[in-house]
Amino acid sequence: MPDRQAFYEERAAERPKENGRFYHRLIEFYAGFYIPPGMRVLEIGCGMGDLLAAVKPERGVGIDFSPTVIELARDRHEDLEFQVAEAGEWETDETFDYIIVSDLVNDLSDVQAFLERIRRFAHPETRLVVNFFNNLWRPILALAEAVGDKAERPLQNWLSYFDAANLMHLAGWEVVKTDARILWPVKTPLLGGFLNRCIAPLPLLWHLCLTIFMIARLKPEVSPKKNYSCTVVIPARNESGNIEDAVKRTPKLGRSTEILFIEGGSSDDTWDEIQRVKNKYPKVKIRALRQQGKGKGGAVREAFAEAKGDILFILDADLTVPPEDLPKFYEAIRSGRAEFVNGVRLVYPMESGAMQFCNMIANKLFGLTFSWLLGQTIKDTLCGTKVLFRKDYEKIAANRSYFGDFDPFGDFDLLFGAAKLNMRILDLPIRYRARTYGETNISRWSHGLLLFRMVAFAAKRLKFLG
Repeated sequence: MPDRQAFYEERAAERPKENGRFYHRLIEFYAGFYIPPGMRVLEIGCGMGDLLAAVKPERGVGIDFSPTVIELARDRHEDLEFQVAEAGEWETDETFDYIIVSDLVNDLSDVQAFLERIRRFAHPETRLVVNFFNNLWRPILALAEAVGDKAERPLQNWLSYFDAANLMHLAGWEVVKTDARILWPVKTPLLGGFLNRCIAPLPLLWHLCLTIFMIARLKPEVSPKKNYSCTVVIPARNESGNIEDAVKRTPKLGRSTEILFIEGGSSDDTWDEIQRVKNKYPKVKIRALRQQGKGKGGAVREAFAEAKGDILFILDADLTVPPEDLPKFYEAIRSGRAEFVNGVRLVYPMESGAMQFCNMIANKLFGLTFSWLLGQTIKDTLCGTKVLFRKDYEKIAANRSYFGDFDPFGDFDLLFGAAKLNMRILDLPIRYRARTYGETNISRWSHGLLLFRMVAFAAKRLKFLG
């Protein structure tokens, strides 16, 4: 096997990564990988810096052990900073919003020690992006080396997804989402683009792709002293009979609790009932808004724009998700175990009549689809109770146009946005109750068709992008 230093130095002038059979595919993927504006990005093992440049950082720093490669990188990307250093030896007091480790863990002598060391360059909201070869391709690439179709490389690590996830865990990182890309690494006109763009993202082919991507964050350090103010948003349309119970049953959360009703053009006396209850319970922080737009999604957006709390809750006024469960959601997000908490109705047994059988099957199918789309396990997409920090919601709102503006429910708007920002989404099981007053505002068929439209649009944006 060739010496590692000599191998890369010898090929530096030939720009090996640029001319590699799959590196251009990595550049395409990272060019479509969303990093919010104003981010500080560190790439360790940056090569000539093309990948770092593709993500368009506000400040970009690239590290590579090869002086020759670094000189090439400086010539190609004058707006970025490049330094010569071994991956496990570089020092700085600076922290970064994103750390990219592309095709490097294959070459490291101690992957766990490296992952532990780079924690010092991260802060609690940093995202670590790692990609590496799929172990399944090992015999194929070894054969290519044996027949001379691929340059012989220094002895490398071959990690499975589970190996990498375990090493992340041991080093203090928590995997947020996973993906796989590049089904056809050879530069083949039309065929390569079709297979990698349209076929590789399909669920059953995930395990056959050449490159595995993992996005992780630092494991949260739980602080028992950390408390937040909360706003519980309750969209209410024709829910007069549930308003007082919603107030009586919503527990005190965190440092303070604000209940924010938003009434959406009811044909009953929901608005008058909100005013009556507000006057009856003067010691409870209750606010009320009248919705200007249409749909639950619109109601949630209008209410979130007016909310004062650090943490935002959605509670359906039908009370099918018990308000008494809200402290579980608060603790999950307060502790840092999640950045977005999604209620799940499909774990515990439901009360009779709580959900029709066809709706349950559809919810399970949507859950599987969304788990594939988002790269995280999402068991129930349409549970009305969702919780996130207001500061994170503001980031989602700022990028809402990316997924269009046709979600009448608000659930998908939030889930897509959270996934795009690589937030840690956590499912929290609840016991789903039958409605005791009023009727559902959801139309099974028309809304069902709209759900499929949203899924297709999101698939194009999240999976079939290069």
